[in-house]
Amino acid sequence: MTAQGLIAKDLNPSAAISPQVHAQLREAIIRNRFSPGDRISESEIAGTWSISRQPVREAFIKLASEGLVAILPQRGTVITKIGYGSVLDARFLREAIEADIVAILATQSDPVVIRELREQLAAQAAVIRTDPMDFIGLDDRFHRTLADAAGKVGAWRLIEGLKSQMDRVRYLSLGRFPVMKLIEQHKAVVDRIEIGDPQSANAAIRAHLREVLSDLPQILEANPDFFDLPNGKIPQPVNAPIQGGENK
Repeated sequence: MTAQGLIAKDLNPSAAISPQVHAQLREAIIRNRFSPGDRISESEIAGTWSISRQPVREAFIKLASEGLVAILPQRGTVITKIGYGSVLDARFLREAIEADIVAILATQSDPVVIRELREQLAAQAAVIRTDPMDFIGLDDRFHRTLADAAGKVGAWRLIEGLKSQMDRVRYLSLGRFPVMKLIEQHKAVVDRIEIGDPQSANAAIRAHLREVLSDLPQILEANPDFFDLPNGKIPQPVNAPIQGGENK
């Protein structure tokens, strides 16, 4: 059992400990600092921060509810494989929710929101020259800003709760396609919101969120041990036609 994949940051003693432990462990799993099958120990994790085992146990239970670990009686806690079906379900639900979000924004285009989004696009482009791994945090910020601007904070929280497995795939895929392509897709979404075209904004966000589907077979082939695959075989997902525009 090991905590080797954990890059521990100091905990805030004035705040609840378990959520902080959960957040750091979740980040380590999503960034694939742990591999599927790795065992993590309550005692080792607790010792990392010199805390009791109870908040660590609570963090493990929450991670298990997200499908990131499996708590096995008499065998400890194990990092799970990435559920292929969970990735597709999360992407499907995210597309449905965010397509409506950008359509709402395009019907009431706000110059303040557009300015904020364009500043974020510049920050995304800048991070490519420093650490592309940081792009995913900026990507989440971009999509969260869309939800906040549309008054759909609750919808974004729902998305965050569903996309843990999808996020693991995103980190695996960072080296497989140019981040600039994703930034250009973000720009297309912002452009269509700014001109007040809900239909094309809807199509742009759908095309963007389907990017992972085109790369998924290659990611699966390169990292077969990371995935729980149906029948143990690599499926070939097929894109459905994009509503609100042409399927490019």
